[in-house]
Amino acid sequence: MNDETLRDILSNAKTIAVVGLSSNPVRPSYGVSEYMQSHGYRIIPVNPNESEVLGGEAYVSLEEIAEPVDIVNVFRRSEFVPDIVDAAIQAQARCVWLQEGVVHPGAARLAEQSGLLVVSDRCILKEHRRLLRNR
Repeated sequence: MNDETLRDILSNAKTIAVVGLSSNPVRPSYGVSEYMQSHGYRIIPVNPNESEVLGGEAYVSLEEIAEPVDIVNVFRRSEFVPDIVDAAIQAQARCVWLQEGVVHPGAARLAEQSGLLVVSDRCILKEHRRLLRNR
C-alpha cells in the first residue's frame, strides 16, 4: 500500500467502524479512536461488551450498523479477521484497516477480491499523523 493510496483513504473517509473499541482509556483502541474522532471522523464502536464509547452507541457487530462505513478499523486478534472481513464485505465498506500486529493474508486477499482496500499491520493514527499532519 503506497502513501498516495493511504492518503486517499484517510482524506476521503468520514465514518470509521472500530471493531474491538474499548471504553478503557488506557487501551490503544480508545486512544487511537479518540485521536481520529478529534480529527473529524465519525467513530462507530463495535464491541459486544460495551454499550457506549466516545459518546457513540456501541454495536455488537458490523452487521447491526445501518449506515455506510468507509473504514472498518480492526483491534482484534488475527484469528478473528476472516469473520470481520466477511461482515465488512457485506456492509460494503470501502476499506479494512488492520492495526499493528493484526495480519491475515487469506482474509486480506478475499477483501481485495471483493473490491475493498486493505491496510495490514499499520496504525491508523500513526499513518494519519505522518500523511495528513498539515491538514
